[in-house]
Amino acid sequence: MTALWFSQWRPSGLIAVTRTRLLAPLACLLLLLPLLLLQPPRVEAAMDYAKQVLIDADFSKRDLRGVTFNLTNLRDSNLSGSDLRAASLFGAKLQDADLSNTDLREATLDSAVFDGTNLSNAVLEDAFAFNTRFRNVTITGADFTNVPLRGDVLNTLCAVADGTNSVTGRSTRDSLGCS
Repeated sequence: MTALWFSQWRPSGLIAVTRTRLLAPLACLLLLLPLLLLQPPRVEAAMDYAKQVLIDADFSKRDLRGVTFNLTNLRDSNLSGSDLRAASLFGAKLQDADLSNTDLREATLDSAVFDGTNLSNAVLEDAFAFNTRFRNVTITGADFTNVPLRGDVLNTLCAVADGTNSVTGRSTRDSLGCS
């Protein structure tokens, strides 16, 4: 039997086996390399702008998910078209700021000051805004679904509520629960 094995043995067969053993792992590596390179980037910690004076700042059309603006002065700032989901604006001063077309879902807006603020077509669904001050605000097309508001604030907002949100399709008056 040994003689038969040696008689079938050829050096070219040994080279072919060696190439196959070397090329198989290399081929696997080449196939997996794009998957390793296409991994999503690590999410960095959200930015913290707490207690800063950012008057007339431009944060328009930015991804600001989870950002902290606690006790920050954002008077006359432009945040239009930004994604502020789960952001914290606790006690933020937003007088005459532009928050039109922003996504404020699940944002913390408690004790924030919205005086002369443009919230047209903003989505505030599930935001926390119980102790928030709204005066002379533009809320055309804003969606306030599941936003807890004090009775006096609700009356003020219902007096000026109109339009339908282009993202959610909800009427501003309906989302506030106005009669």
